[in-house]
Amino acid sequence: MATPQTNNTLDVGAIRKDFPILGREIKEGVPLVYLDSAASSQKPSQVIHAMSRFYETEYANVHRGIHTLAEEATAAFESAREKVARFVGAESPRQLIFTRNATEAINLVAHSWGRANLQDGDRVLLTQMEHHSNIVPWQMLAAELGFTIDYAPMTEDHRIDLERYGQMLEQGPKLVGFTQMSNVLGTINPVARMTEMAHGAGAVVLVDGAQSVPHMAVNVAELDVDFLVFSAHKMCGPTGIGALYGRRELLEEMPPFMGGGEMIKRVQFDSFTVTELPSKFEAGTPPIAQAVGFGAAVDYISNLGMPAIRQHEQEMIERALDQLEEVPGVRIYGPAAEHKGAVAAFTLSDAHPHDIAEILDRRGVAVRAGHHCAMPLHEKLGLPATTRASFYLYNTSDEIDSLIEGLYDVKKVFA
Repeated sequence: MATPQTNNTLDVGAIRKDFPILGREIKEGVPLVYLDSAASSQKPSQVIHAMSRFYETEYANVHRGIHTLAEEATAAFESAREKVARFVGAESPRQLIFTRNATEAINLVAHSWGRANLQDGDRVLLTQMEHHSNIVPWQMLAAELGFTIDYAPMTEDHRIDLERYGQMLEQGPKLVGFTQMSNVLGTINPVARMTEMAHGAGAVVLVDGAQSVPHMAVNVAELDVDFLVFSAHKMCGPTGIGALYGRRELLEEMPPFMGGGEMIKRVQFDSFTVTELPSKFEAGTPPIAQAVGFGAAVDYISNLGMPAIRQHEQEMIERALDQLEEVPGVRIYGPAAEHKGAVAAFTLSDAHPHDIAEILDRRGVAVRAGHHCAMPLHEKLGLPATTRASFYLYNTSDEIDSLIEGLYDVKKVFA
């Protein structure tokens, strides 16, 4: 477990010692500067070792055996569910469904709740800043069922246009889906307000928390959302596992997403009976070791404290934006620092984002270049791609300096 932090201040030097990969050199004398946590975060030893210990000492399939290993594995698996559910403020761990990732969680809602509740003539309301994961599943279902998808626009400073959002709610969408934090712009949307407005219009609300849950305190009860999705790999946990929180009454009414073992109470040759939550939506052998790692990741960041993580990241993004603005030719996308998370997407005149990323990599600086799985947003911005630097609890001011020095190298190359 990480050393508890005090006064909402992270001891980043101590934290970095928990992450073995951060000691790597990309090439001799060139240390890794990892600024791509919005894509996937690095993993602390506490998570790596928790999964290794599980495989070495407790591994067995869960829920299906009465021998010692099966019981120990089941206890570890369900303990992880309880930790993750508690982390987002769920009333019961039964409301927390393990999925492969946030993308699968959205697909679960689309193909279970959506297929049962949407039809020709209905509307779904999304926003212009959504990740493909919260667009494509609804487009696939709309092509089959015939409903209409609308997109709430942004203001000039890349925040949600609440006035237009309210007007679009008057059209009576059955579901409203939006990101809590944009993976490109960093925009933090006012979830509680948007949810209240959507509920007032009679809509069910799905929130994409893939970028928010790892970086700030998120409580589903306080926000009053109906569905929340997020992934372990963006919050110091392993790949291959994510989560869907759902309002109990909605999950109870929804048909199963997949069929097979574990999700049934009884099977006959001509019929089957679905079992209770959460197993109803977890067909087949689940990601057991990944769940153990997910629980360890929740322990790790909870011990650091979400307020401390948020404060550190706020300091990082303020410093990064200030320094980026000093670089001639740089244009930053997204709102001011107080309205965004630790994500800085930018362009540099005369240099393609892919070239920028390649040259930065020579200095060991890892950033993301491309459309970041948000092609419609980039089309709205009139851009084929951006360069994105994203920060997390282990990043330092010196690493921001390395990013800026690298951009001046880029300028020299394209001078």
